[in-house]
Amino acid sequence: MSNVVALKLMDGALIGRRYESSAAAVDSTDQLAEKHEYQAEVNRLMDLIVHSLYSNKEVFLRELVSNASDALDKLRYLSVTDPELLKDGPQLDIRIQSDKDNGVITITDSGIGMTKQELIDSLGTIASSGTAKFLKALKESQEAGMDNNLIGQFGVGFYSTFLVSEKVVVSTKSPKSDKQYVWEGQADSGSYTIREEKDPEKLIPRGTRLTLYLKHDDKGFAHPERIQKLLKNYSQFVSFPIYTWQEKGFTKEVEVDEDPAEAKKGDDDIKTEPKKKTKTVVEKYWDWELSNETQPIWLRNPKEVSTEEYNEFYKKTFNEYLNPLASSHFTTEGEVEFRSILYVPATRKDDITDNRKTKNIRLYVKRVFISDDFDGELFPRYLSFVKGVVDSNDLPLNVSREILQESRIVRIMRKRLVRKAFDMVLGISCSENRDDYERFWENYGKILKLGAMEDKENHKRIAPLLRFFSSQSNDELISLDEYVENMKPEQKDIYFIAADSLSSAKNTPFLERLTEKEYEVLLFVDPMDEMAIQNLSSYKDKKFVDISREDLDLGDSNEEREEIKQQFSQTCDWIKNRLGDKVARVDISNRLRSSPCVLVAAKFGWSANMERLMRAQTMGDTTTLDFMRSRKVFEINPEHEIIKALNAACRNNPDDPEALKALDVLFETAMISSGLSPDNPAELSGKIYEMITTAIAGKWSSQSQAQPDNTTLQHAAPGRSDEPLEGEVVEPEPVEADQHK
Repeated sequence: MSNVVALKLMDGALIGRRYESSAAAVDSTDQLAEKHEYQAEVNRLMDLIVHSLYSNKEVFLRELVSNASDALDKLRYLSVTDPELLKDGPQLDIRIQSDKDNGVITITDSGIGMTKQELIDSLGTIASSGTAKFLKALKESQEAGMDNNLIGQFGVGFYSTFLVSEKVVVSTKSPKSDKQYVWEGQADSGSYTIREEKDPEKLIPRGTRLTLYLKHDDKGFAHPERIQKLLKNYSQFVSFPIYTWQEKGFTKEVEVDEDPAEAKKGDDDIKTEPKKKTKTVVEKYWDWELSNETQPIWLRNPKEVSTEEYNEFYKKTFNEYLNPLASSHFTTEGEVEFRSILYVPATRKDDITDNRKTKNIRLYVKRVFISDDFDGELFPRYLSFVKGVVDSNDLPLNVSREILQESRIVRIMRKRLVRKAFDMVLGISCSENRDDYERFWENYGKILKLGAMEDKENHKRIAPLLRFFSSQSNDELISLDEYVENMKPEQKDIYFIAADSLSSAKNTPFLERLTEKEYEVLLFVDPMDEMAIQNLSSYKDKKFVDISREDLDLGDSNEEREEIKQQFSQTCDWIKNRLGDKVARVDISNRLRSSPCVLVAAKFGWSANMERLMRAQTMGDTTTLDFMRSRKVFEINPEHEIIKALNAACRNNPDDPEALKALDVLFETAMISSGLSPDNPAELSGKIYEMITTAIAGKWSSQSQAQPDNTTLQHAAPGRSDEPLEGEVVEPEPVEADQHK
């Protein structure tokens, strides 16, 4: 015998009643049942569902609950003009009861129900169910070799019961009919039966009751805890209350029998008053329990939802323990309507280079959960850290991967979601508490730079959110808006320099003249900085200028510079002849003050920093380096003593080996100070060692031999030694002799 639920209306409420049923009882009605054949398309659909379409069996419960919700919605809509439809009870709900021992699940709704003809039309044919379109689309996608992985898998709702059921019984009562009819079908069968319900114990006042007799391997779905979990995941926000039949308990005190030994001891002690012994027990019983929230938080007015409620929903939905940095609750109306709540998590859990899909966006269609498995359909990959829920009434119910990628509705939704996400981040950046955005930037700064490289459409939204070090920011990050605000009146461009560290960037020779003019320079020390800015190209009509490239315009007088060029033209030609193809040309620098020279990059090709990064990634393959590495321009500072000395050497003795050797060392040293690597570090080291040896040879050795000991120094007169140093010739000094007299 199996326990099954019948719902009966008593005093305006539906309550659960148990009744006994058996296989024999069902068989006794077979002679009264009408046998019908499935339409051919339904047969094929059922075969597809059971054997290939669904990869996840648990969606059957979502489909049935969604159908029950639709039936309740239809009744509520029709009752507005025809209140008589609610004469059997105003309560609209869904009730689910299970028998885990026998593998039976019963789902009952108090919705519109079906007549006999509606049973045939809805469950035996696909004339108006929308499934015909689904089959046609499925066939076309198969012929085109497309992915048949459905996200929503709606439109085939009822037949998903055969994923887990060997037999399904549908008992339904329409308020338009006085009779209740029972539809019964078996898995892998080409026919079904319809009969009138005669058993008064099984009559329902209105609505539909589905009884699923589960397959042996799927009886685990009948466990009450399993049903609760599935409802929470898929149907938590269905607009009607869902009740499940749950075992509950309460504690109470009960008397226990007294131990004979204790009783005898009590008899001996006349003064002791007898006390009744009790113990606490748990009394179990079964009752209906509400299993869903009938109004999702995103359907409420944002003004009525507190920050604590938003945070609690975030933690509960996404299994987080920290409050989000920001949240955005909005409704989009007009061409496409949807509601959403978005969050910025306090920390980033995944790596920026991790290509795995995230489950951060939960998509609902009419408050029924569809999927959280997305790959750039609703948000670009670089914004995948954003978490939230999106609920749309405009999306088709059979939401396939192809529909998400090609649907015009989805494209509009994506555009508006991205805009709201950027507004939310901008709100953090404008916060009075600067630490909030510092936390955000620490976690998601690289992701925004990635967006600057990938998402040209949103450059204007990304640029104000970027942060960089600068030559005047005292190791603090600044925004581009702050930089523009600090620009000098005569400054036309936004200057930047890229280096491998903050210390290198601050001490680069490229900064010398700009520091003198008090021009602020952005310091790019992250490998992604330079690439991100190159993709932006400008901000607020001001171009980004790399100060390590040629033709840097600092507003100097061209006439004065041309005059200097003429004075050093011979020296520039002499240096170019010596360096050969190592440089494109030699020029007079307008960016140096204390350094003798520098190597600047050409207008096109890689900068020194980019060349360093690419060299580290090419794994020994120099073909790409040779193609993109531009020849550098060797700029000299005519005011530096070294350049003046080389200028004199060029005019007086251009073939002097010492001058040529000094020039070679100067060039390779400039490579290092400019962020480049010399072609032969060992050769450069040898030249430097040789020059050092020449410079210090014999400079201190003779003095160390003539140095007096400490005792002599202590007795000597201040400022002079009375005895000559060993090996030193001392000429007589008459004047000093006269002074000692």
